[in-house]
Amino acid sequence: MAENRFAVYEELPLVLTVEQLASILNIGRNAAYELVRTQRIETIRVGKQIRITREALWDFLKIGRN
Repeated sequence: MAENRFAVYEELPLVLTVEQLASILNIGRNAAYELVRTQRIETIRVGKQIRITREALWDFLKIGRN
C-alpha cells in the first residue's frame, strides 16, 4: 500500500485513483475496489479507469458518521 502523503483535505487531488483511496482510508486495495463495486462511494469512469472525486470521498466519510 502506498504511503498517504496528504495531511489535509485541501491537499487532495481533485480526482483520486482507487489506490490513492485505499491509502487515504488506510484499507487494502481489495477493500477499496469493494467500495467501488458496491457503489458505497461514487465514482466516475474515464474509459476503463475508475476515479473518485475528493467530494465523493468527503460524502462517503460524512455518511459514515451518521
